[in-house]
Amino acid sequence: MTDVRVPVLMYHAVAAEPGEDTRALSVSPEAFAAQMAVIADRGMTPVTTAELAARWRTGRPLPALPVLVTFDDGYEGVHRHALPVLAGHGFPATLFVSTGWLRGPYGTGRGPDTMLDWDQVRELAAAGVEIGGHSHSHPQLDQLDEGRLRSELMLCKEIVSDQLGSVPVSFAYPYGYSSRRVREAVRETGYAQALAVGNGLARRAQGPYALRRVTVRRSTSAAEFERLVEGRAIGRTFARDRALTKGYAMVRRARRAGRLLRPPL
Repeated sequence: MTDVRVPVLMYHAVAAEPGEDTRALSVSPEAFAAQMAVIADRGMTPVTTAELAARWRTGRPLPALPVLVTFDDGYEGVHRHALPVLAGHGFPATLFVSTGWLRGPYGTGRGPDTMLDWDQVRELAAAGVEIGGHSHSHPQLDQLDEGRLRSELMLCKEIVSDQLGSVPVSFAYPYGYSSRRVREAVRETGYAQALAVGNGLARRAQGPYALRRVTVRRSTSAAEFERLVEGRAIGRTFARDRALTKGYAMVRRARRAGRLLRPPL
């Protein structure tokens, strides 16, 4: 089987005037519309996370030019600004929600910016957006003890199931951080696939619980976006991000090892 490489685009907020905490990882409504037009003009076929993983799992062929559009956290602009554009093109997408950040039942609405409420999430789901899990309170999962890790995963899954009437099957790691222990917990919680970051193209060989994505930022130019969806020069584009990620991964492992070795009080 050909090792197809798929661009999985990671968005966060879509906002004209984002908050300071989300500005760098936001895109303007105009930029988002232009980026979706690029996908349409190139004849690419967006699929959901669940569809991509299912096709790779069963060996069913993918469309000729597949691409995924994903959103993390659950910002209100996904409904206000992104949904009309997606609907206009007939594009599916995947939204990964941090249930404790959303407005309404089980959540505080106190995320980094204006968050979705559950009526809006239901409207997104009805319009063809897959709703996946992104933990409950958006912690660094690889830094949690076993009890809290399982609680974060299960609570998120149960809340999404309760609010939508369907069980989420896809997950995205907060901050992109995971470990073998975290991935195993995600699998045992019942998620069938999970997305990391990695700033590289997704490949079947990565396995269903470590599929890579590429980050779309406010600073992503039109030319850079075209390179991302075409899979060109991605290593060069994200070279600094990868160096920082590797360095911070060593720090996180050291921190967790220190906590495990610390004697009880």
